[in-house]
Amino acid sequence: MSTTVRPRYLDPALSAEERTEDLLGRMTLEEKAGQLFHPATVMNDDGSLLAGPNADYAAPTQQDVVTDRHITHLHLMNGEDPYAIAQFHNRVQELAESTRLGIPITLSTDPRHGFFSSPTTGQTINALSRWPEHPGMAALPDAERRVAEYADIVRREYLAMGFKVALGPMADIFSEPRWSRGFGTFGEDPETVARLTAAFLTGLRGGPELGPQSVSAVVKHFPGGGPQLKGNDAHDLRYPEQVYPGDSRALHIKPFEQAIAAGATQIMTYYGKPVGTDWPELAFAFNKPVVQGILRDRLGFDGIVVTDWYVIQGTTLHGIPFGPNSYGLEHLPPLERIAVALGAGVDQFGGDQCPELVVDLVESGRIPVARLDSSVRRLLQEKFRLGLFEHRYVDPERTRAVAGSAPLRSAGRKAQADSTVLLKNTRNLLPLAEGTKVYTEGIAPEALRGRAEIVPNPAQADVAVLRLHAPWREDPNGMTAFFHGGDLDFTPDQIAHVQTLAAEVPTVVLVYLERPAILHEVELLATAVLADFGAEDDVLAEIVFGDSAPQGRLPFDLPISMAAVNAHPEDVPFSTKAPLHRHGDGLAYQTVLAAEGWTRP
Repeated sequence: MSTTVRPRYLDPALSAEERTEDLLGRMTLEEKAGQLFHPATVMNDDGSLLAGPNADYAAPTQQDVVTDRHITHLHLMNGEDPYAIAQFHNRVQELAESTRLGIPITLSTDPRHGFFSSPTTGQTINALSRWPEHPGMAALPDAERRVAEYADIVRREYLAMGFKVALGPMADIFSEPRWSRGFGTFGEDPETVARLTAAFLTGLRGGPELGPQSVSAVVKHFPGGGPQLKGNDAHDLRYPEQVYPGDSRALHIKPFEQAIAAGATQIMTYYGKPVGTDWPELAFAFNKPVVQGILRDRLGFDGIVVTDWYVIQGTTLHGIPFGPNSYGLEHLPPLERIAVALGAGVDQFGGDQCPELVVDLVESGRIPVARLDSSVRRLLQEKFRLGLFEHRYVDPERTRAVAGSAPLRSAGRKAQADSTVLLKNTRNLLPLAEGTKVYTEGIAPEALRGRAEIVPNPAQADVAVLRLHAPWREDPNGMTAFFHGGDLDFTPDQIAHVQTLAAEVPTVVLVYLERPAILHEVELLATAVLADFGAEDDVLAEIVFGDSAPQGRLPFDLPISMAAVNAHPEDVPFSTKAPLHRHGDGLAYQTVLAAEGWTRP
């Protein structure tokens, strides 16, 4: 520090508000401007800091971002080893501590505990506990309690690695079944989404109030990202439209109201621009009637509003252009976009890293210092409440003991199993008896060994076990390359293959419902159908052979056809005509077999 007198902002006996005001009064304009940016960063595999820019993520060095640009919020995009992540966290904190004010880094992450892995939405870490995607959490019995327990485990593993901010949960309603982000939601039912969002916040907080043992949640994507036109996600510059043909805007906002009541301190706006409403046709980060008018004024939210990533300046991700997602303001330069967003009520810009433009706006008189201070104040208070100044570092050895520990893995595996949904079970085919001759595709034969006799072709089998993935259509252009979007029906070749198997041997179809697949033709052919929302092969084997029993209930409707999907209004849940299966459907082994005296423990 530049003074021998201990600054008041380092005194933990003072309130977060008092410490914030002292620190705010010591900051230069450049240091304040740096707080308004939350860029992506990447580490080397061993947890060391970058020596030069990273080409795959277009990420500058940590020295550049932290020391030269005064940025103190970083979003770690990569990393597969929790121990290395903890080491990276400590090294970047050392770098931050060497700056003039020593403001600690707030390290954030996208989800890391599921099965869908994408550089834009979260990188799965196999070394952590593994859980079904969030629709699967909604499928669980006693879902509210179990989501809170799940979030508590996420909190413990994140804290062990140094993450203090989770970029989630998604409070969006999965009203449009084609939406490629729906796998991150708690399903189609608005009330369930609202309850489970609040439960997740409770588990991440780890107590009644945000504190040193908390992970702060960034609830997203206000005002609800579900109603994307034809399900095409607004990450991709070709698909900016968010539509409300059923006039259900208020319904999509409801989960955010409950999140605020549950103590949410950060909310993220989405990319899309509303079309065909009385809202301005501007991306929500720039949409003052939505951010200031609804979120701030009507809902009373006084926490941090952060934009989704790269709405000001674009970047590249693995060579693919990403942004700027500044829909409606494409004609304006980045400086003007920042001015509009700040005027709309935004506090922080995700992904972008151009604090010099904020400095220009203040020095030119376009943005008053008081407006800048109001956002910086919110951001600094959160750092103090999270105890970052007192608990700057983590113990990497403890990370090894906590992250992916046996009890946490066991809890995740139980959720994988319990969330599976039994949709069909003709002639009580499931569970299979030990020693059944099984031909398998899509599930590792090793997962079945010890239970089944694995045979090399269907003609030799008693049963075929086929695992399918909910359909999507490849699109290598733009950001859509990182997502699974498009139609939900299986191709004729896929249907023909199921038909060939089913004609030869009773066939069990296991389908990963990343999205609500159109299963009508598959289900007609199959003898039994089990749906999962992300599960390891051996967990599925336990279900098939009855060591565990499916307990899940569908978290969304399964449409009967693409014609029904194409005809429905994107913003209205449960609006596809005559669905094959409805929300809440699910069979159980015990109800089917109890009459036959099935007493499997």
